[in-house]
Order: sequence, then C-alpha cells, then structure tokens
Amino acid sequence: MLDPNGPVTSALLYLDGVSVSFDGFRALNNLSLVLAPGEMRAIIGPNGAGKTTMMDVITGKTRPDDGTVMFEGNVDLTGLDEAEIANLGIGRKFQKPTVFESHTLADNIRLALKGPRHPLSALFGARNAINDASIDDILARVRLKGMRDNLAGSLSHGQKQWLEIAMLLAQDPKLLLVDEPVAGMTDAETETTAHLLRDIAQSHSVVVVEHDMSFVRALGVKVTCLHEGSVLAEGSIDDVSANERVVEVYLGR
Repeated sequence: MLDPNGPVTSALLYLDGVSVSFDGFRALNNLSLVLAPGEMRAIIGPNGAGKTTMMDVITGKTRPDDGTVMFEGNVDLTGLDEAEIANLGIGRKFQKPTVFESHTLADNIRLALKGPRHPLSALFGARNAINDASIDDILARVRLKGMRDNLAGSLSHGQKQWLEIAMLLAQDPKLLLVDEPVAGMTDAETETTAHLLRDIAQSHSVVVVEHDMSFVRALGVKVTCLHEGSVLAEGSIDDVSANERVVEVYLGR
C-alpha cells in the first residue's frame, strides 16, 4: 500500500532495521540495505546468514518483526501479500529451476504471464497476449534463441535456469531476485550466465544471491556480505574479499 506519511527515498529498494526471529533464532538482525534504481547487487555470506530470509521479506513470504521495507520510495512492502508484491514488479527466481518440462519454451513463457490461470485465459487471456516476436526476443536475451518449440524437459540444467529467468523477464519486473543461479552449472554455463545477467541489468534492477565467488567477480558489481542476519561488509569484490571478518566467517584462508 502507499503510505503518504512514510519515509520517501530515491532508492528502488530500501530496508532499514529489519529483524526476523523464528522460535528464538534471529534470522535477520537489524538488517539495512539500499538498492538504487537500475543497480545489480550481489549478496554473499555463509549458510544461515539471512540471505533467503531477506528475500522472503522482500517478496512478502515472511513478515518482519521490526523494520522498514520500502519499494519505489513510498510503497510499504510489509503490509502487502506475495501476489500484491509480485504485481508491483518484484520477481523471484529460486535456486532450483521450476519449469513446465512437458511444454515448449514458448508455452513456458506464456504460462508465466500475469493473469488468471484457467483454460479460457490460456486461450484468450493475458497469457496468450504476448506475440511470437516478443517470445523470440526474450529467449534470445537468455541465450535460448531458436529453441522456442523445444520441450523444456530437453534442456540442460543451466538452460532450465535461463528459461526460468526468461519466464521472469516476460512479466517485465522492475526488480529481479535471483537465488544461486549458477549452482550445478558447467564452467561455460556459469560464464554465460554472468554475461546474461549483466545484459539484463541494463534494463532491470537485479539482486543476485550466490556462493560462487568467481561468478560474483565476473558480475563486476557491488557486493554485500551478510553474517548472522546483518551486513558484515559492503563494497567491491576486492574490498569485501580483503575484509578480515569476511575471511574469518566466510571465505577462509
């Protein structure tokens, strides 16, 4: 909902003092994060650092106990449910790709579009509104050009990840949240994914959660390292990698 009396910020995404506890465990602890419009940010940190919970809060899956979560300046995300937040233009890709394997790539993109999900809508509604040229353009952006009529089940693991990103792009979100996109990928697929996300970041804001530090370096973006639900370090990959606390709790020696 719009809160005319709430804080107004030029940031696309603004988290301040966000805390979340589960049965006494503090998953987020006074977390603050600011994402500028058009920015791509990499989020790193050890398991249990709060990365998934942070994305759950942004997408409305989890309500914070305390703190401010604003989108586009004055939209308070804490009062909205998951569907409302998705309709605002926040899309999320989970670590494990969830594509419709018995359908073509083109049909996967149609099925991802907003709108009611019943047979008539598939024929006449929003999900059939996208034209073939737009589908081809989206598939080209994710390195799946010329594969619109292939079944999704025939794709490699990496290609399924790209198809799911394409399904998000079809919704034209303002912000993409991408969880460990290169887990299980080959080296070549990982390199391609870095190029792919850099291209997408030219027209969308992107938050990438990832453990693969070579991939994070290839993205060439600002890095935020979380630990115990808070920001431990923030800056370039070189600055964060050289931080003594980051080395101690996450990177090792």
